[in-house]
Amino acid sequence: MKRTTIFAAALVALLDVAGAAAADPHGVWLRESGSAKIKIDDCSGGLCGVVVWERNPRKDIYNPDAAKRGEPVIGRTVILGMKPTDKPDQWKGEVYNAEDGKTYTGYVTMRADGKLDLQGCVFGGLICKSDTWSRSSR
Repeated sequence: MKRTTIFAAALVALLDVAGAAAADPHGVWLRESGSAKIKIDDCSGGLCGVVVWERNPRKDIYNPDAAKRGEPVIGRTVILGMKPTDKPDQWKGEVYNAEDGKTYTGYVTMRADGKLDLQGCVFGGLICKSDTWSRSSR
């Protein structure tokens, strides 16, 4: 009986650790299209994401700062200042879209299956676009 209790307690502890790891957005993520990898890490009291790889590296030609339009998208911070929301496993901040040079209100949400949903929204969240990312190696 004692062995069963110890085994059950160990199993519950393992499941708790696995669940906590699945809800952690830190790490490298592959966009749904497979076109880029973004590394999410802590910065300035929140979460930020930097482009670390692109299948077809390009310049940030739509950047609102004309001086940055010749710079590569690789190395660009695209997830900015994400802070936890009242919803479990969700953070809110800003998302820079290098495809149009605009910055949107953004949400990072960890899914139960271990994937990450990134949303960029306008008009107070009335219109949003989403992208689902999968964990990747560097």
